[in-house]
Amino acid sequence: MEAPNLSYVKKLSKGDLKFENSILQIVKEELHTEIDNYYNFLKLKNYTKTKVFVHRIKHKMSILGLEKSYEITNDFENSIITGNFKNQEYFERMLPIMLSFLEKL
Repeated sequence: MEAPNLSYVKKLSKGDLKFENSILQIVKEELHTEIDNYYNFLKLKNYTKTKVFVHRIKHKMSILGLEKSYEITNDFENSIITGNFKNQEYFERMLPIMLSFLEKL
């Protein structure tokens, strides 16, 4: 499994720590809700809404330097509507890893 990192945030911020902290705070706040919504809509079999939250989480992966996970999640996102759910297990295993990383910051 890929490990989250701050390389993208640091590159984007160009050394502005206030900006880095701001971005990371937003990601922290939004990610919990987006994960909850993902599981809720998945349980309800509302795959249109499920896909929306996978899309949002996918962009959080990008921010956390998870390039491989972003690509794998992109495949998962595109497979939801067809009912294939390709790479769902990988996606769901990454969620607690991301949360744990953010909580340690």
